Amino acid sequence: MTYHPKSDFLSVVIERGFLADCTDYQGLDEALIAGVVPAYIGYDATAASLHVGHLLNVMLLRWLQKTGHKPITLMGGGTTKVGDPSFRADERPLLTPAQIDANIDGMKQVFAKYLTYGDGASDALMLNNAEWLDGLNYLDFLRDIGRHFSVNRMLSFESVKSRLDREQSLSFLEFNYMILQAYDFLELNRRYGCLLQMGGSDQWGNIVNGIDLTRRVLDHDIHGLTTPLLTTSDGRKMGKSQGGAIWLNGDMLSPYAFWQFWRNTTDADVGRFLKLYTEMPVDECNRLGALGGAEINDAKIVLANAVTTLCHGAEAATAAEATAREVFEKGGVGDDLPTLALTAAEIGAGISIVQLIVRAGLASTGKEAKRLIADNGARMNDAPLTDAGLVLGAADLSDPVKLSAGKKRHALVTLAG
Repeated sequence: MTYHPKSDFLSVVIERGFLADCTDYQGLDEALIAGVVPAYIGYDATAASLHVGHLLNVMLLRWLQKTGHKPITLMGGGTTKVGDPSFRADERPLLTPAQIDANIDGMKQVFAKYLTYGDGASDALMLNNAEWLDGLNYLDFLRDIGRHFSVNRMLSFESVKSRLDREQSLSFLEFNYMILQAYDFLELNRRYGCLLQMGGSDQWGNIVNGIDLTRRVLDHDIHGLTTPLLTTSDGRKMGKSQGGAIWLNGDMLSPYAFWQFWRNTTDADVGRFLKLYTEMPVDECNRLGALGGAEINDAKIVLANAVTTLCHGAEAATAAEATAREVFEKGGVGDDLPTLALTAAEIGAGISIVQLIVRAGLASTGKEAKRLIADNGARMNDAPLTDAGLVLGAADLSDPVKLSAGKKRHALVTLAG
């Protein structure tokens, strides 16, 4: 990256590692210097919470606002009814309008932690593309918008091509998605003066479509910027863990489990993650990331505390660290461990240890739980678990049982009253 920006926002984006590509560095830089730039990222409402995979772009919106510009969080109340086919092997399950609205309500709770919404020049806007998509007349839309799209060009986009190359079905419904996303950018520019769309690098084709459509229909110059699709240094997709998605809503994943995810960061990722997911000065991020030996573990605690404070508040971060110290250093149980509460009816005549490990989120399948036991990676109340056939009754759970997978992942199983 040889471009040297003059605007604060582009400087932050480049220095902290947020940038994958930009449609026009100089043009965007000049717009950012000239005044407040409204910029959007779109989020389809496919779940009741955002997860860690979304956090990079949420932080990007936060930096946009901190440098004086206007973030727009566009909820896909309309496009969720279609589903983005980008780099997917199959069609998304279709959700009802009620499910979509409930998911949007859950996602709003996360955005409110990172962005300031309101009526001020740089206050964030929460919009829903159902506002303009739900009322579209199909024939008018084909005539006014569809005529600007070449099917030959649409077929050449990598997200579509990869699906067709694998001879996987791509429905006409999904094929329309890129036209709808381009139309979102046009409408946001027309209605709200939006000048920039941002997203992961897999959205590049969709973003370019929106810029091209807006130029053809309104003769306006607008911009696109993408972020890298992150994988951890050991090749895993960012945000995936053995227990499932790392949700940002506290009622879907406890703050302690969230803190633990960051505390378990691979050594090689610490400096990079500090720059992307915290607001600490870049020099300090680099210093902490370069530590070795036992000191890198202290840097991981700094990372976990900073990210958890942004998402769940300082008290939750402090409590999570205290619980971790009690669990790891003193062999205690800790008050804040993820807890699975079972009723006597659920336990019945007994429940297998394999099922408990899965239900506690320490393994995703029974097969994985059995392998964990066979590899001496599972413990119950800090004692090694060797019998995959063990069955526990209600009496065994009259006191909380602590289950552990490896040294770092723990959960409590209790008997509900």
